Formats: sequence, C-alpha cells, structure tokens
Amino acid sequence: MGLGGMMGALVATRRGLVVGGLFVVLVVATLSFHLSGLARGADASRCERYAAGSVARAQAVTGAGERVVVIGDSYSAGLGLSSVVGSWPSRLPGQVHVAGFSGSGFSEHASPCGRVSFADRAPAALRGGADLVVVEGGLNDVDQPASSITAGFARLMAELDGYRVVVVGPVAAPSRAAGVPRVDALLAELCADYDVPYVRTSGLRLPYLDDRLHLTPTGHRTFGDFVAAQLAG
Repeated sequence: MGLGGMMGALVATRRGLVVGGLFVVLVVATLSFHLSGLARGADASRCERYAAGSVARAQAVTGAGERVVVIGDSYSAGLGLSSVVGSWPSRLPGQVHVAGFSGSGFSEHASPCGRVSFADRAPAALRGGADLVVVEGGLNDVDQPASSITAGFARLMAELDGYRVVVVGPVAAPSRAAGVPRVDALLAELCADYDVPYVRTSGLRLPYLDDRLHLTPTGHRTFGDFVAAQLAG
C-alpha cells in the first residue's frame, strides 16, 4: 500500500473511532438526562446498573450490511448474561445496533427509571439512521393499563414514521405468563391498526434463568434465530 493509501486508511480508522465515540457519548448523555428524575435508594442503584448495561450493549455492534436498530428491554440489553453481546439481536442479519434498557416497555411508566420508554429512547437510537427498526418488548407492560400501552405505542410510531418497522412481542416467561396474553393481543391489534408487521413469540418454548423471567444463552439464540427467520419470511 502506498503512502497515500496508508494515510487514507488511517483517516478512515480515526473517523470510525470518532463516530463510535460520539455515539457512546450520545447514549450516555441521553440516559443521564432521562434518569435525572429517577427514584432514590434501591431503584436509583438499579437504574444506574441498567443504564450502564444499556451503554455496554450499545457499544457491541454486530454483523455487516443494512443498518438494523433494535429498541428493546432487558432481553435486548442482555441482562443476566456473562457477555451482553450474547443477547438475541446478535442473531439478526445486518449491522445490528442495540438500544436496550432493562425494565423498559411501551408504556411511559413501565419502568421507575424515568424517561426510558421505547418512544423516549427512539430519537437517540435512530440518530445514525436505520434501514430496519425492530422493537422488542411487552413483558414490562403486563401491569400497565391498556390506555398507557396504547398511548406509548402511538408515540413510538410517531417517532418511527418513515422507517421500516417490525414489532416483536413478549414471550410467555413463567414469572409473568399470566399477564402476557392481554399484552400480546393488544400489541397485535395495534400493529394491525398501524400496518406494522407483528412477530408473536408467546408460543415459543424457551429455557429461562432461575428468576423465571430472563433467557439463558441458549434461550437467546433460539429467540434470535426465530425472529431472524420471521424477518426473512
């Protein structure tokens, strides 16, 4: 490689590092703003851990090809895994960017961590654009009224206007299985209203961690492969 080529490669590398660094700074700044009003004590400590996990997952970009942005909850963030990059979005084709925040959902108050709902976090997640947006969640909305889920969904769709969007619904995690059918049905109805494809996952048989809520590494692989197959179809 000639001197000119070497200099070009160096500039490109530095540009990539700067862009990546700016993305992480943006994520940190956005989460700091959203968490500014969170509860004190145990909730604050938990929210800080969730925010740190969200940043770590945002840094773990996988694959190559069309830009895929995943907005989701702890399943996307990889809570409970030894390596967050093992969470299910890494099974998707394309260059996958993950904006996951544990405990968040469609509803504004699904999480006690401030403004971290899917709609609240969508603008930052899409700052770099997207060829496809995959929204995954619903398990944290099982105790929320239908009106709150509907309002949060409407706000999210407004933020995602103009993008290709697919919504992935909640699995029947044992600890929250009783509340899943209501949320699952409501999300399917809302997706039909907005003409957005809905991937139903409540029928999947998956292995869970001891909390009977979060997936094992094998569970993430199975879940991710299922979603990837549905997207391909």
